[in-house]
Amino acid sequence: MTKEQLFENILRKQSFLCVGLDTDIKKIPEHLLKEEDPIFAFNKAIIDATQDLCIAYKPNLAFYESLGVKGWIAFEKTVKYIKQHYPDQFIIADAKRGDIGNTSTMYARSFFEELDIDSVTVAPYMGEDSVSPFLAYPGKWVILLALTSNKGSHDFQLTADAEGERLFEKVLRKSQQWGSNEQMMYVVGATQGRAFEDIRRIVPDHFLLVPGVGAQGGSLEEVCKYGMNSQCGLIVNSSRGIIYVDKSEQFAAASRRAAQEVQAQMAEQLKALR
Repeated sequence: MTKEQLFENILRKQSFLCVGLDTDIKKIPEHLLKEEDPIFAFNKAIIDATQDLCIAYKPNLAFYESLGVKGWIAFEKTVKYIKQHYPDQFIIADAKRGDIGNTSTMYARSFFEELDIDSVTVAPYMGEDSVSPFLAYPGKWVILLALTSNKGSHDFQLTADAEGERLFEKVLRKSQQWGSNEQMMYVVGATQGRAFEDIRRIVPDHFLLVPGVGAQGGSLEEVCKYGMNSQCGLIVNSSRGIIYVDKSEQFAAASRRAAQEVQAQMAEQLKALR
C-alpha cells in the first residue's frame, strides 16, 4: 500500500483509526473458549464489526507467540482473513524486531514474503544494518520505534548528548538516511503531548503510528493538534479501549460502538484538512 493509497483510505472512511488486536485468551468472552480457535473467532468478530470504521489492524505478536503454535496459527488465519475480505486494510505486525543483519533478513522474509504483511514495527537501536533488510521490499513499510508511551521511555529515549540532542531525535534524523517517507513510519506514543511538535520539525512528512490513546490516557485532540500534517500523517491505535469494552455475547457490537465514537472524533479532526 502506498502513502497516497493510505491517505485516500483515511479521507474515504473519515478515520485514521488502527484497531490493535492484542488478543489475550484470558480476557476474551468465555463463550468463545468453546470454539476450535477462540483467538481467531474473537478477532474475526472484532474485524467484521469495525472494518468500515478503521483503516488498519495491528496484531501484537506477543499475544500470539505466548500460545505457541496455536497462537501463531491464529495470527496467520487473522492476517489471511483481513487480506481476503477487507483488502483495503493496512496490516501492521507489531513485532518490534531488530537484530544483526542476517537475522533481520530472516525476520523480513517471514513478514513480507511468507505472510505478505504491509508493515512491521522495528527497533532501530542496533543501527542501519539491522533495519535495512526490512527496507529492501518495495511497497512494504518499516515502522521504527522513536518515542514510546511507556514510563520507561524516559530511561533512554529522552536522554540528551553534549549538544542537547535527545536520543529519539537522533534516531529520527539518522534513519532518514536509510529510507524515505514512502517506506518508513515512526512510533510515537500519544502520551508524549507537545513532543509531537519537536518530532514534526524533524519528520514533517512521515506517517506516525500513535499508540496510547484511550486506555493508556493519551489525548486524541492533543495528538492531532501537534502531530497532524497536510496528509493527516497519523495512524492512531486503540486496543483495549475497543476490543475489551464488553465480555458478553454482544462484545462485537459493543466494540463497534466504541470504534464509532473514536471515528466520529477523528472525522471532526479531519475537517482541518478540507
